[in-house]
Amino acid sequence: MRPLTRRHALAALAAGTAAALAGPAVTAAARPAPPATVPPLGNDFLWGVASAGFQCEGHAPDSNWTRYVAKNSSYDRYHDAVDFYTRYGSDIGLAKHLGVGVYRISIEWARVQPSPDGWDENGFAFYDRVLDAMTAAGLRPMITLDHWVYPGWAADRGGWGNPAMVEASLTNARKVVDRYASRNPLWITFNEPFGYVMNEVTNGALSAVQVPAMQQRLAQAHNSIYDYIHQRQPGALVTSNVAYTTGTTEPLVSGPVLDAIAGKLDYVGIDYYYGFTPQQLTSLSPDDLQKLWSMPLQPEGIYYALEYYARRFPGKPLYIVENGIPTDNGHPRFDGYTRGNDLRDTIYWIQRAKADGMPVMGYNYWSITDNYEWGSYEPRFGLYTVDVLTDPTLTRHPTDAVPAYSEITRSGGVPAGYRPTRAPVNCSLVDAPASCVDPVKVPG
Repeated sequence: MRPLTRRHALAALAAGTAAALAGPAVTAAARPAPPATVPPLGNDFLWGVASAGFQCEGHAPDSNWTRYVAKNSSYDRYHDAVDFYTRYGSDIGLAKHLGVGVYRISIEWARVQPSPDGWDENGFAFYDRVLDAMTAAGLRPMITLDHWVYPGWAADRGGWGNPAMVEASLTNARKVVDRYASRNPLWITFNEPFGYVMNEVTNGALSAVQVPAMQQRLAQAHNSIYDYIHQRQPGALVTSNVAYTTGTTEPLVSGPVLDAIAGKLDYVGIDYYYGFTPQQLTSLSPDDLQKLWSMPLQPEGIYYALEYYARRFPGKPLYIVENGIPTDNGHPRFDGYTRGNDLRDTIYWIQRAKADGMPVMGYNYWSITDNYEWGSYEPRFGLYTVDVLTDPTLTRHPTDAVPAYSEITRSGGVPAGYRPTRAPVNCSLVDAPASCVDPVKVPG
């Protein structure tokens, strides 16, 4: 069985709480009539692409995740992922061609600190070259300090089950910040804390009773490195991105960490992927929930996610750090929905959200290329698809979303009179019960 990934976790949680979400409807203020046109997002809007170190780099040093793969026979062998380690220049060139201005990466702790007593200058030199290439391409880095991967020696000490992990993590983070704060990156401390915790439990690194302790340690580390980043980079923008489920369950899913770091967020990083109706949940089997490409998509759900966090943090900038759709090994989706259409539909709803006063500052597509999806190469999320298991050349093949995204970045969004190819549902668990009472609509 593959691990409970960030996206599996969202589905499982939504399924398990469907009955609670289908409770009595509440009275909601009537939404304004849908506008006939949507304005562009503006010249200051940040368009980006996302990736992650272990999922994309290859040539992986000893880490918790190399060990998880080695001990789990059901996981695809890692190989060298899509080999961003040697192909970073061409991948950054692809991002430049898309017209984006932000490229998200993670600095792999296991690569730069392979032992507790020393740092690997060659590891840092690799990231120096990557960031130099981004600068040359006119791209601003978004640096994730911890995207679920830590060194093997830290795993030997108990990982996040060990209280000393906080200081070990901070030692690495300070070293990274000292080296790269001058690059003026956007910062993410911990990628999706809820997914991080769930993966550690699923892979046996953490027991269920240790979950609250890990959540507290992540919050403690975030708050400490937040202050350090601002000492080294005045005006820095720092967040810890959250995986959006539903407004009803966000306090349970993201709340334990988010509440503890709420005072140290310069922007709210939001990841949004799936949406469910009550009918869809009842028709999905447990096996369906393990197949990411079978998950229902509701692009309008990104509007509800932005609305939730605009209310949770009034006036705080909002950034869609991850969004995309999976296909099964690059095959067309069962519902006929293409990556390009989903992208255009999603951006339409972001434009609607900003027009309605939500302070949306940026959007990253997950991911620029396919990647190692925490145990499997089968789910394909890339703007450029890569067949890791059967293509030794690791050729990047553009999907239909490449010209779609290029046009979006040039125009600042979809055309003013655009109509989504997929209509919004009348009752979405992404925002139940409010969406059942008064769902978002498009002009007739």
